[in-house]
Amino acid sequence: MGVAPSDQDDAWQEVFVLVHQKLADFEGRSSLRTWLYGICMRTALAFRRKAPARREIPTEELPEVATSTNPEKDLMDRRSLQLFDKAVSTLDDDKRAVFVLYEVEQLSMPEVAEALGCPLQTAYSRHKVAREIVLAAFRRAGEGMPS
Repeated sequence: MGVAPSDQDDAWQEVFVLVHQKLADFEGRSSLRTWLYGICMRTALAFRRKAPARREIPTEELPEVATSTNPEKDLMDRRSLQLFDKAVSTLDDDKRAVFVLYEVEQLSMPEVAEALGCPLQTAYSRHKVAREIVLAAFRRAGEGMPS
């Protein structure tokens, strides 16, 4: 959801703290799954909004570990993932949330709408626009993306 890698551990910690604090207040009006996704999405959004104000400068990157014997496929996979990340990062927060929950996390569209607290048709509309933007990025890059 666009949380910087250096902030992901802190974001997960925040999610766990919020879930622990609010679990007793869970009323069951939605499924536990969509309730958790809602917390995750709002936490990710908060971390993305705070990111420009942070002054932390990473000093060291961990080395990549070779896990495959096919470097060409690994390179293509890495480039496709980078292109995907770049395309998704161009989406506004609302479209990104719908796209990631539906396409990556594979929630049903009613679950997506419930997790994000938006009308079902709005979720469908945001997904349609987001998908067109992501597919256009792959077309411009000359990459293929399954439909």
